Amino acid sequence: MTDTTALAHEIERAHADKFRAFAPLPAPTPESDAPVYRAALAACSTLGFIAHDAQVLAHAWQARWERTGSSAPELWPSVAQDFGLQERPHATPFAACPQQLGLYAVLPDATWVGRMARASVPTVQLRFKSDDAAAIACEVGAAVEAVAGTPALLFINDHWREAIAAGAYGAHLGQEDLDALSAVEVDELRASGLRLGVSTHGYAEMLRADAVQPSYIALGAVFPTTLKRMATAPQGVARLAAYAALLRDYPTVAIGGIGADQFAEILDTGVGSIAVVRALVAAQDPEAEATRLLRAMGSVAPNL
Repeated sequence: MTDTTALAHEIERAHADKFRAFAPLPAPTPESDAPVYRAALAACSTLGFIAHDAQVLAHAWQARWERTGSSAPELWPSVAQDFGLQERPHATPFAACPQQLGLYAVLPDATWVGRMARASVPTVQLRFKSDDAAAIACEVGAAVEAVAGTPALLFINDHWREAIAAGAYGAHLGQEDLDALSAVEVDELRASGLRLGVSTHGYAEMLRADAVQPSYIALGAVFPTTLKRMATAPQGVARLAAYAALLRDYPTVAIGGIGADQFAEILDTGVGSIAVVRALVAAQDPEAEATRLLRAMGSVAPNL
C-alpha cells in the first residue's frame, strides 16, 4: 500500500532543486483515488505546475506505476505511452518537416523574411498582424516570393488559408487558433500538404497539439519576453529539458527570450531548434547577428 503523503514528499525532494524557480501552487481537485496519482498531483503542484499540467503529470506517474510496478519518485515521467501520446509514425500525420529546423527566425513582414532568408537563416516565419484580408494575402504572397531561390523554409503564422493559396512551406498556429479550427478544417489543412507547427506552454497543451499530429511542436516561452503578453509564466530551461525528453520523437522548437548567450544551454536540453525574434529584429546589424546565431547553433541548414 502506497503512503501517499510520503511519496509526495519523496517526489518533491527529488525534483525541488530542478524546479526551484517556481512557487508552489494549490493542488487541483483529484480526478482519481489512486495513491500514486494523488501523491504526484500534490507534489507537482508544490513544484509549481499549473492545475492542468499537474493533472497530466499525475496521470502519467500513475500510468507508469501500472506499467512497471514502480512509483520511481526520482525519475521524472518522460515515456510517451504514459502520457497517452500517439505512437509514431502517426497514422494520419501532417507532412513531415526536418527533425532539426536549425535557427528559426520569427519576422514581422515579407521584407524581413527576405533579408533573413538571404542571410542563410534556414527556417523563417512570417508573423504579420493585420485585420485587412487583402493586406494579409499580399504579405503572405510577398513572403513566399521573398524566399524563392533560397533554401529557407517558410512558415506562416495564423493565416493558413493564405499560406495554402500562396504555396508556403508550412503554417504555425497557437493553441487558441488550433482550438478554433473544426475537424473539417484540420483535415483540409492536413490534406493541403502544408506542414504545421503548434505552440505549447506546458504538458496539457503538448497533449492537445499531439492530438492533431503536427509537423513540429514549439515549446515556450523559455525566458521572459516583451513581445506579447503571455498567459503562462516563463517555463525555464529545466522544464524545457523535461518537455524535450517527452517529445524526443517530434521535431521541437524552443522559443521565448532566447539570445546567443543561452544557445548552448538550450541545445543541451535536447530540443531540436531555436526560434528567435528580437535577437534579429532589434539587432543593429541583423545579417551579422544572423551569422553569429548560426555559428552558435552549430548548423546553417535543417537536418532531415
